[in-house]
Parts: sequence; structure tokens; C-alpha cells
Amino acid sequence: MGIRGIWVCVCLTALADVRSQSLTKCAKVREAFQLRQLGAAKAAPDTSSAGPDLQMTSSTCRSHNLTCCTKKMEERYQVAARRDFQNLLQKSCSSLKLFLSRSVAAFQEAVEVLVHQVQNHTLSLLQSAYGDLAERMLPPVSELFADVELFVLGAELSPEEAVQRFFHSLFPLVFQQLVEPGLAPLDPAYAECARTAAMGRRGPGAFGPAPGLLAARVGGASLPARLFLQALHLGVEVVNTTARPNLARECRRALLRMAYCPRCQALPARPPCMGYCLNVLRGCLASLAEVDAPWREFVRSLEELGSPPRAGLDLGQALGDTTALVRDAVAHVRASAPWLSAQVRSVCGLPRRETAHARIIQQGSGMRDPSLPLRRPTTRTDDTLGIRTRELLQGLRVYRTFYGGLADQMCVSELASADTITCWNGADMVRSYTQRVTGNGVQAQSDNPEVRVKEVDPIINQVIDKLKHINQLLQGRTIPRLGTLDRIEVGSGDMVAPYSGDCDDEDSCWGSGNGVSDRPAAPKLAPEQIPRTQDTGPASVARPAQTRCVLLVLLAAAAALFSS
Repeated sequence: MGIRGIWVCVCLTALADVRSQSLTKCAKVREAFQLRQLGAAKAAPDTSSAGPDLQMTSSTCRSHNLTCCTKKMEERYQVAARRDFQNLLQKSCSSLKLFLSRSVAAFQEAVEVLVHQVQNHTLSLLQSAYGDLAERMLPPVSELFADVELFVLGAELSPEEAVQRFFHSLFPLVFQQLVEPGLAPLDPAYAECARTAAMGRRGPGAFGPAPGLLAARVGGASLPARLFLQALHLGVEVVNTTARPNLARECRRALLRMAYCPRCQALPARPPCMGYCLNVLRGCLASLAEVDAPWREFVRSLEELGSPPRAGLDLGQALGDTTALVRDAVAHVRASAPWLSAQVRSVCGLPRRETAHARIIQQGSGMRDPSLPLRRPTTRTDDTLGIRTRELLQGLRVYRTFYGGLADQMCVSELASADTITCWNGADMVRSYTQRVTGNGVQAQSDNPEVRVKEVDPIINQVIDKLKHINQLLQGRTIPRLGTLDRIEVGSGDMVAPYSGDCDDEDSCWGSGNGVSDRPAAPKLAPEQIPRTQDTGPASVARPAQTRCVLLVLLAAAAALFSS
């Protein structure tokens, strides 16, 4: 064999060796492709080639080297890269979401415990002060506390209207006990007429200033608690939205290049370079980084709202004042009993009673001396709510910088490694990444060599606007007196409607309404609407009631003439 023959043998051996290595490498790529359930094994080529369909400019994994991928495989890899990233992002957000969800549940439970504790203590004090009358007060008192609890938890009602209904329901009982005691309860129609005549005028009404004071205290304390819970609900929504962002085309291509393009070249499994990973993720999560500033302010605003001396948000103390204010209201009725009797009789006539009852109702039966002070609670009833609030705020501080460091945390904890000798830089295996690493946020991505970012995602912009709005509410910048909650969109189609807590005795806030209301159930773990309170003067309710009383008198007179 001559020299020429020897060269031919060497070349054939080299070609055979290259083909053998190509077969081995592509077999591993094909196996991994199938194990990931990205497609059938036959979709992957047996041997590496120049990959003409990957040499087009539209291809992400195009390379000057031989490749074990096809255009179809690249499309499958892109779907996998997007899915992997979204799963990792949701995993990174899961701890914050779980914390906020549990905080909502714990805060709701603390509110329920607090309200029930104060309610039981209030009923106990009323029982010791008013005896038999306190038993008849049980339904109105229970409804008042239930309404306050429902309001804090997000139901569509107003604490001022709840206090108004409470005193409207309380008046017939007190009027019958102190002003017109008799052998039987008053006729319901007469009791309604008496209530309208005594409470339907401008001024403090039959109970004096107590209803207005109680409404101001309960409304002033329940509104911050409701707002605190509403903010937690919004926090859950923010996390849910940001955990599923829209990924732009540039981001999807960068994720594919970082995660799966090395497989097409059958390169050894190595993580991406740290700087390369940071550039890709800071570009993909640029919009989420814009949430950082309002989120930090959100955490700080919650801390200010729930910090001492408002750790219990004053709800327990405000509700604890109910007994003393009810006592003041009853004392006001007792002191003005002669005037009230004359006022009611001039409008409604002589008292009419239910004939089916023979129970004697004596004036002041079972009531203690009104000059004696009532016992104050011996234990703090707001400890549970205060403890839960402090625990919540302490845990939330850990997540203050969550959105500002999300991309870095994902690279450091899950994707990249600084300890490997070689790493993937988007084109080849190298010892270090030499490109400039950009900062966080949309503006910082103008120099990002891996991902081009033009603007903040519109959905993330909505999240930012909601956070800014709730921050203003938490800081009290848009809450005059008891507060005004402007509309905040929450979730898909849910709205938080405006709430106005303004009420003035000069507007006769306690001189209208019939005391009948269907109380909706409070939502659990879902933000609801806060209705706008509308003050109604006596003309809107008192006049129809007075008209009914006059008609009753005329009908009675006509019946008497007819019978004669």
C-alpha cells in the first residue's frame, strides 16, 4: 500500500470516529428529549448535522457547530423553557402567597374572636345593670356586634347604619319599660309610631348624643380594621398576578437560549453563567421589578396602620364602650320620660297594647341605680387581634424587598452557579461571562445584551396603580374623618366600592330608617364591596310613619261614628 492509500485509510478512520461520536452524542440528546416528554424519539435526528433549518436568522439555537436539533425540536424546547420558568416563578412566589393567605385567615379569625368576647362581656354587664330589660336587649345587641364583624370582614353594610338600627330596635323596649309601663307589651304599630315620633326629629333624638358617639367610635375603629384586611386581600391578588406574568417574545427566546440550546450542541450539562442568568431574568422580570417601590411602601403603610398604640386597631376598646353608651342613652330616656310620653301621645294617641299578653311590665323592674358606675372589663379583649397583627407585620417585613430581588434570588438559588469551572454564556461553554450585567427595572434594560425590554407590561401597571391607591388609603391621605374608600378593582371583575363614614347629629343621622335590614354574609378570603353611606334626614322616613299614625286615628274615629 502506498502513501496515498495510507492517507485514505486515515481519513476514513477519522470520519468513522467522528460519525461514531456524533451518533453517541445525538443518542443522548434524543433520549433526554423523549424523557422530558417533549416529543417522540423519532423527532430527534440520529446524527448531528449542519442543521440547515436552524441556520435561518429566525432560529434561536443556530450555531456554527454541528447540531442534534431540528426546527421542530426547538419549538418544543421553547414551550418547555417557558413552562419551566413559569413553574419556577410560581415556586418562588409560593411562600409569600401562603403567608398572606394564612394572614388573612388568621386576622379574620382574630376579629371574630374579639367581637364575640366583647359581645359576651357587654351582655353580662347589661344583665347586671338592667335585669329583665337586658334579656329583651339580647337580639339588638347581638345584631349590632354581628353587623360590625361582617363590616370588618368585607360585607356590604355600614357600621353607622348598624348603630342606627340598634337604637331603633332598642327604643320600643326602653320606651315600654320606662315611659309607658303596663300590663302587656305595646302594639307593634303603636311602638313603630312612638319610635318615629320620638326619634324622627332633628337633633340628638330620644337617646341623646349616645348613638352618635357610639357610631363615631365603632365606625372609626372598624374602618381601619376593614382596610387592613382589604389590603391583605389585595396583597394576595398582587402575588397571584405577578406569579403569572406575560412573557414577551424576546424573553421567551432568551429563556430557550439559556436553558435548552446547549442540548442541541450535545454539550455537557453545565449551568448558565451567573451574569448571563442575571441579564436574562432581569430582562424577563423587568416589569415585576417596577412593583418593588410601591410594594415596599405597601409593607411600610401596613406597619404604620397596625403598629402600637393601634396594634389591636382599637376595635376592642370601641366595642367595649357600647355598655357605657347604652347606659347613657337609657338614662337620657328616663330623664325625658314625661316629655317623651306627651310627644308620643300627641302624635300616636293613647298607648295600645297586645291583648293576648297579660305580663306585667313594671317601670324600672330589675334595673340598678343609674348613678352607680358599670364594671369595666377586667381582661384585655383585643389581645388576640393585637397579637395576630404584630405577628403578621413581623412576618411581612421579611418580604419587603421581595420584588426587587426576585430575579437575583431565582438565579442564585435555582438556575446559575458560581462554583463551576465552565458555564454557558448563551453561545458556548466558557470560564466566565464577559458581558455587562444590567440592573433591575425597565429603564436599566436599555443596555441589556440578552433581552430587549421596551415598556412595563400593562397588567403589571394595573397592579402598581392598585398598590399606590391602597397605600394612600392606608396612610390616611384619602380618608377624611371615618374615611372614603375609592374604587379599587380587585381580581377579575370584583370591585371595592366607595365608603363614606361621615355622620352628624345636625343631619339627623339617627332619626331615619325602619330598623329592618337584610345583612349579607361576609366573604372569606375574598375582597368585597364597601358601600357608600347615604345620610337620610327625617323627612324621608319620619313623615310616612307620621302619616300612617294620623290615618290610624282617622280610621278609628270613622269606625266610632259608623258604630254609633
